Amino acid sequence: MNAPDTSLNRPTRFRSIFLSDIHLGSRACQAEALLDFLRTHEAEHLFLIGDIIDFWSMSRGIHWTRAQNTVVQKILRRARHGEKVILIPGNHDEALREYDRTSFGDILVTSEHIHKTADGRRFLLIHGDEFDQVTRHHRWVAILGDMSYNALVRINAWISLARRTLRIPGYWSLAGFAKRKVKRALSFICDFEESVIRSVRERKLNGVICGHIHSAAIKEIDGLTYINCGDWVDSCTAIVEHFDGHLELLDGQSRAASGLPEQYVGKTVPVHVAEVSAG
Repeated sequence: MNAPDTSLNRPTRFRSIFLSDIHLGSRACQAEALLDFLRTHEAEHLFLIGDIIDFWSMSRGIHWTRAQNTVVQKILRRARHGEKVILIPGNHDEALREYDRTSFGDILVTSEHIHKTADGRRFLLIHGDEFDQVTRHHRWVAILGDMSYNALVRINAWISLARRTLRIPGYWSLAGFAKRKVKRALSFICDFEESVIRSVRERKLNGVICGHIHSAAIKEIDGLTYINCGDWVDSCTAIVEHFDGHLELLDGQSRAASGLPEQYVGKTVPVHVAEVSAG
C-alpha cells in the first residue's frame, strides 16, 4: 500500500516573511489568525517590523490570551531552530529601542535594517512612526487616535457577528472602510508614503518595507517600491519574499474574509534585476 501523500500538509516556504503591527497584549490582536498563518508559512528570515507588543494598550489594561502566548513561543522556537528573526521596534513597543543591536533568545532587536532581496534589490525595513508627524510631535493625539481605532475594531467584531447570524457572506471592515473613505485619512496615508519614499531616495535604496499605518500596500512611487505590511488587528496581512526575489502581499485569512481592498490581495512586486541601484 502506498504511503499517504502528506505534501499538502507541508507549510509553504519562502525566503523571507515580513510582519508588522501584531499588537500583542491588546484585545484587538487577532492572534488565532496569525497562528494559522505561521503554521502554514515558513521562511529563512522572519522580520517583525514594529508594534509587535502593544505597550500602549497594556498600560491601560493587559489582555494576554493563550493564543498570544503561543505566538510568542512559536516565534522563539523558530529562532532557536535556525530561522533568522529580526525585530524592529515601533512606537507601541518603543521601550525596546533602548536595546538596539541586542539579541534576546536568538532574536536581534535593531532600529532599522537594510534587507537585500534574492535579486539584489535593497529595501529599508523600518516601522515608520518616524515619518508620522502626529506620533512624533503630538503624542496625546496619537494615543487618542489609537483608542478610537481600537474602538472601531471592537465595533467591527459585533458587526461581523451580526453578519454571520444573518448569513451575509464575506467580511466587511468598519476600520478599513473609514481609512479608505475619510478624506483626512487618505491624505495622511499619502503624506506618509511620500515622506518614506523621499527618505529612501536620499539613501539610494530601491524601496521600503514598513508598517505603522495599518494600510497594506505594494506600489511603485516615482520609480521606487513602497510596501506596507498592514496589520494583524484588522486586515491580517503579510509580505513574503519568494526565492527568486519577488515580493508578494498575502492575506493571512482567505481573500473572501479579508478587509483588504481586492486590488491589493495577492499583489506582487516582480523581479527587476536591471533596476538594482549601483549605490
